[in-house]
Amino acid sequence: MNAFSLKGKIAWITGASYGIGFAIAQAYAAAGATIVFNDINQELVDRGLKSYADCGIDAKGYVCDVTNEEAVAALVKQIEAEVGVIDILVNNAGIIRRIPMIEMSAAEFRKVIDVDLNAPFICAKAVIPSMIQKGHGKIINICSMMSELGRETVSAYAAAKGGLKMLTRNICSEYGGYNIQCNGIGPGYIATPQTAPLRERQADGSRHPFDQFIIAKTPAARWGEAEDLQGPAVFLASDASNFVNGHILYVDGGILAYIGKQP
Repeated sequence: MNAFSLKGKIAWITGASYGIGFAIAQAYAAAGATIVFNDINQELVDRGLKSYADCGIDAKGYVCDVTNEEAVAALVKQIEAEVGVIDILVNNAGIIRRIPMIEMSAAEFRKVIDVDLNAPFICAKAVIPSMIQKGHGKIINICSMMSELGRETVSAYAAAKGGLKMLTRNICSEYGGYNIQCNGIGPGYIATPQTAPLRERQADGSRHPFDQFIIAKTPAARWGEAEDLQGPAVFLASDASNFVNGHILYVDGGILAYIGKQP
């Protein structure tokens, strides 16, 4: 038996039309899982469905705002009726707002908390009852290096991802006895559409200052790729991780372990 196989499993990945969520879904499909995803609007869902079809993946896509508790509960019921009980939930949907804290409005702060912390709570809450009934389940929260670190302009994001780390551990504590494993993946700086402006070449052809900073700060001396998260995501969704619970697996090229070179 292949402990890393996801054959026969149903995986729901939130916000998986592109980027990290899409890469994780690709890996799950390759491991044998049935893929279900949602996104915030029909345009993104259609974009995702085309991308999955182009890869030969027969995914099902739904429009759903994961910050809306009633909408999420209805979506889970719909998935269970149309596809089956969800075995794997990946709370991937997220946003970031880079604004100095004293310039950020409370509404902007709450929006980040709502998407990055409240939504994973809402989605996990919706799938756990059926996981308990089925006798197993895997919940994977996409955390961040900012679950451990602070940085200028990302106070809301860091607060949300720090909270998500602790939500991950609490779900483990509360529902581990039902054979539900809840773990997190903490990506480092990943080359995605959201981070593209930070990697743009300057007018003189030089690297963006932030790009230079990341290369210098990361022992791997590069940005991560969404594909770097595929192996860890499959591991945490598979039977290979059945005794791993409440853990945050940092996939960051070593950045959290590195204090930096002496000037």
